[in-house]
Amino acid sequence: MKQPSAANSAGLRERKKAKTRAAIQEHALRLFGAQGYAATSVEQIAAAAEVSPSTFFRYFPTKEDVVLYDALDPVLLASFRAQPPDLTPVQAMRASFRATFAALSPADLAQQQKRAALVMSEPALRMRMLDEILNSLEMLGGLIGERVGRPGDDFAVRVFAGAVVGAVLAAWLPAFERPSADLLVAVDTALAELEAGLPL
Repeated sequence: MKQPSAANSAGLRERKKAKTRAAIQEHALRLFGAQGYAATSVEQIAAAAEVSPSTFFRYFPTKEDVVLYDALDPVLLASFRAQPPDLTPVQAMRASFRATFAALSPADLAQQQKRAALVMSEPALRMRMLDEILNSLEMLGGLIGERVGRPGDDFAVRVFAGAVVGAVLAAWLPAFERPSADLLVAVDTALAELEAGLPL
């Protein structure tokens, strides 16, 4: 009988971890919606996800992290890196958003909106979002730097990364107030404005 390779075993472990992480977040968001963020404990989330509290903390250091974790981040990064080298950074970003959102189910999109709406409604989560924005700036600066052949901490690269993050936030925030809003259209329109030089 053929034994699974180390790579296959590692891949299986990563898929199981991703599945557990997604389940914990899904149950957490459901409980937050039903009984409120402050009234929901880690113990309740763990019980709903059928894991122990210690397992919860292996995946999410705090209750805030279970909301702030975005499973789309690594997918977007991989898609951005895979874009043809002749695309400008904004063109590559628009293409990666389109590819990533095209693969999402309606349930996945609803989960994204639910998560973002919760962040905007809870002061503690809004404060923590500043850390996430700074992390996004650093990560995006590195990616854009790779594409244009400059260091990620190059001033112009950092300014450009900040403009991309700002455009995405400006598009998403109003969209989260309208459950029927098309997030991809909003983000793509904002990035198109950036690509056109932000004409006013």
